[in-house]
Amino acid sequence: MDALQLLLNRHSNPRLNEPAPAGEQLETIFKAGLRAPDHAGLTPWEFIVFEGEQRQLLGDILANATAAKGNDAEAIEGARKAPLRAPMVITVVAKVTEHDKVPRLEQELSAGCALLSMQMAAQALGFNGIWRTGWFAFDRGVHSELGLKEQDQIVGFLYLGTPQKDLRKVTEHEIAPFVRYFGQ
Repeated sequence: MDALQLLLNRHSNPRLNEPAPAGEQLETIFKAGLRAPDHAGLTPWEFIVFEGEQRQLLGDILANATAAKGNDAEAIEGARKAPLRAPMVITVVAKVTEHDKVPRLEQELSAGCALLSMQMAAQALGFNGIWRTGWFAFDRGVHSELGLKEQDQIVGFLYLGTPQKDLRKVTEHEIAPFVRYFGQ
């Protein structure tokens, strides 16, 4: 797929089956993520991969966090099953470093760019996925269970797999409401 067409037709697909990317394809996806903008070469990213039975471990972590918030059994079970919606889930973490020229936000945005690049690479390889965030990304219990440090921040969970079916074409937005030329 042409790079420009890929960008102009980017879409998330929550309906994913086996197979997930593996081998050289998965390596290519990670390489794309590692090309994200990286001011001062801080490499502020970590990719935690859950596939196969490891998805159940992630589900347990999410279920525990849901229970800790006092949610009901249905919500807890929903959280436990969430990672099973795709054959692979990659948790993308901003590994933030104190730096006088690169603020925290820029490092988190860099990790977000890595996640988007990985999703785009997966789509270019014939896979697809969906970027999910939600309150789990900010829950300190989830962070602790994943072995993250205090300064680290989950920017999203990238669900990847083979699309069950093609989605309808993405709605194109008019450009004018989103663009302002300063001074005009």
